[in-house]
Amino acid sequence: MGDWKHVVLVKFKEGVVVEEILKGMEKLVSEVDSVRSFEWGQDTCNAVMLTQGFTHIFSMTFCSSEEFAAFQSHPSHVAFSTSFSAAIEKILLFDFQAVVVKASAA
Repeated sequence: MGDWKHVVLVKFKEGVVVEEILKGMEKLVSEVDSVRSFEWGQDTCNAVMLTQGFTHIFSMTFCSSEEFAAFQSHPSHVAFSTSFSAAIEKILLFDFQAVVVKASAA
């Protein structure tokens, strides 16, 4: 089995300054040692039928579910979650242990 993944898809509310949210998220992951990696992206397809309005994806990697649990209760995460939640119109969240089929070339 592989790492523990935390994947979030969001549609932000109208008028939200997404750049401010991104800065906050980058600050958050830099403050929490249990986050092994953090990636984000914005949809470029613009096919609403396929994306259902979701515009951004955020992905964090942890070594274990225990480290993810520590992240969830970290004071920096708890504080950030309030402003992040207020900015979201729709959200999908997946937490899972990754099954590695083909590892990335390092």
